Amino acid sequence: MRVDHPLLDAHHHLWDLSLGRHPWLTEPDGPLKSLGDLSFLRRSYLVEDYLADIGAENVAGSVYVEAHWDRTAPTGEEMRWVAALKRPAGIAARLVGWVPLASPDVAARLDMLTETPGVVGVRETIRWHPDPARAWAPAGILDDPAWRRGAAELARRSLLLEVLMNPYQAEEVARLAADMPGLTIVVNHCSSPMDRDEAGIARWRHGLGAMGRMPNVHLKLSNYGAYGVDRTPSSYRATLATCIDAFTPARAIFATDYPVGRRAMTYREICAGFRDGIADYTASEQRGLLHDNAARLYRFSGIGAVAARGTSEGGSRSSTIERS
Repeated sequence: MRVDHPLLDAHHHLWDLSLGRHPWLTEPDGPLKSLGDLSFLRRSYLVEDYLADIGAENVAGSVYVEAHWDRTAPTGEEMRWVAALKRPAGIAARLVGWVPLASPDVAARLDMLTETPGVVGVRETIRWHPDPARAWAPAGILDDPAWRRGAAELARRSLLLEVLMNPYQAEEVARLAADMPGLTIVVNHCSSPMDRDEAGIARWRHGLGAMGRMPNVHLKLSNYGAYGVDRTPSSYRATLATCIDAFTPARAIFATDYPVGRRAMTYREICAGFRDGIADYTASEQRGLLHDNAARLYRFSGIGAVAARGTSEGGSRSSTIERS
C-alpha cells in the first residue's frame, strides 16, 4: 500500500547562466556534449524555478549538488553562491561541492569548501566510457594514489563522496569502498546505465550487485525515468526494483536530478512514479526510501516540511560573485 510521506529530494541543481560559470551549458561543444540536445536546460534555473517545479508536492527538504561549475573558479565559490540565495527552510539545506581531490593542497581546499554551512560532501565525476565521445573523465581515477589521499581526507572529516559514474566504474567503486570502509560513498543516478543493449544491461546489473554488497555505498534513484527500457510505468518500476534489490531499501534514496531530469519526466511524474514503484515495500521501508534514508545520510535535523514558502534563509534571488 502506497504511503503518504514527505519527500526529501537528495539531488538537484541551480544555476545562473549570467555568471558565466557553466561552460557545459553555454558552449555548444562544451565538455558534456555527449548529453545531446541541451536546449531545454539553456536558461537560468534558480530557486523560484525549482519551487515552481515542485508545485504541490510535499517536499520536506533538498540537497544541492554541484553543477559542473567552472573548475578554474576559486574553491568553494559555488557553495557560497548557493548559500547566499534566498530560499525556503529546507531547500538546498545541504550542499555537495567539488574540489580536486588529487591536489596536493586538498586539505586546505576542503577547509575552504566547508566554511560554507551545510556542506556535507564532495562529488567526483569518474564517468569513463570506451567510446571517447561518451567519456567525461579518464579511466582509473579511483585507483590513483594522489586521488586516494584526497578521499582519505574526506573520510577523516566525515564528508561524503558522491560519484557520477556509469557501470564501467562499478568494480572500482566497490574496491574503493572495501579499501576505505570509513568513507561513505553515494552513487548518483542509478549508476547511469547508458548502454541499453543486452550487454550493457548485464554490466549494469553486475555493477549494482558489486557495489550493493558494500555497506558503505548508497544509491540515489535519481532520474530513474531516463533508464526505463520503453519509458512506461512498468519499465520504471523494473528499474527501481533492480536498484533497490541490489542496495536494499535501507541504502537507496529518492532524488530527482532536476532540472536535468526534466528530459524524461516532469517533477510530478517523478514523484508519483516513485511512490507507485515502491508501493509494495513495507510502510517503514517506503518512508526510508522517500525521506528518512536521505535525512539520515545528509544529516538533516530540525528541518520541517516546506509548506510555508515564505519562510526563507540566505540572501538574494541571485548573487554577485567575483569574476576571474
